[in-house]
Amino acid sequence: MRVSMADVAVRAGVSAQTVSRVANGSPRVDPATRARVEKAMADLGYRMHRAARALRTGQTSTIGLVVSTLASVGNSRMLQAISEAAAARDYALAVVTVKERGIRDAFARLRSQGVDGAVVLNEATELARDVEPPADLHLVVVDSPPDPRFSIVQTDHAAGARAATAHLLSLGHHTVHHLAGPVRSFAAAERERGWRAALVEAGATVPEPVRGDWTSASGHRAARALVEASAVFVANDQMALGALRAFAEAGRRVPDDVAVIGFDDIVDAGEYRPPLSTVRQDFDALGVRVVVALIAAIEGGEPVAESVPTSLVVRESSVAG
Repeated sequence: MRVSMADVAVRAGVSAQTVSRVANGSPRVDPATRARVEKAMADLGYRMHRAARALRTGQTSTIGLVVSTLASVGNSRMLQAISEAAAARDYALAVVTVKERGIRDAFARLRSQGVDGAVVLNEATELARDVEPPADLHLVVVDSPPDPRFSIVQTDHAAGARAATAHLLSLGHHTVHHLAGPVRSFAAAERERGWRAALVEAGATVPEPVRGDWTSASGHRAARALVEASAVFVANDQMALGALRAFAEAGRRVPDDVAVIGFDDIVDAGEYRPPLSTVRQDFDALGVRVVVALIAAIEGGEPVAESVPTSLVVRESSVAG
């Protein structure tokens, strides 16, 4: 027999309405009660019937994800984190990429699929800010300046960059060069802002940054201009990989001749040669915050702005182990 909400409510000692809120991912349930209901669901093998919920509520329990590319490690990690957070709350995920027809077409495709709301990710956020979002499509934008039209969840990029730069200065380097990300990327701009602020605060020279496009190949090309630097903060780990190759080709040893720190702490960062110091983004926490904020918006909540902290991971590329 199919387990009902009433069965779960009896097992958890709560009302059926509370079970419904938990099943629909509502943030308006205190953590202890949520944990008790989720345990009862797991014990009984309860599964929400998505079609029945759509008929009852007018919602499809599907959220959309708008992304410019899935080729970058950061975007792929965010896709995984959001997908897992949505599944844990019994929401399906529909992914669309922004093609030549732009963000309006992406929104139209999601609306045709009946999504309850959508997440706009990283590089696609600039496009979302340039158009008026559909009135009937709840949005959460990942990495964006404040905007009253939708909720925003972001990594504290500037604080992470500042910590990385301060770490390099603490090792005795007179300044820190920066291999920056794309000029129109919010995340890249925030990381550059944090790097610059740390140098200004220390009274250090602020060199002109060189720029890549997040790929390892672009990091390799850009880092050729930095072979005389003694310390480099790179805006992401993929570009840092290319930079390590460029320094090796120039006969510059890392970290003896040049110290390097990346950003993201991708899965393989500790396997680089040498293991890469980096700023860790908590992709799992970001995914949860994004999904919770979107569900709250779907249920009529006001837009929110949240920031997820970073942490510095020191490995051999910045200081000999």
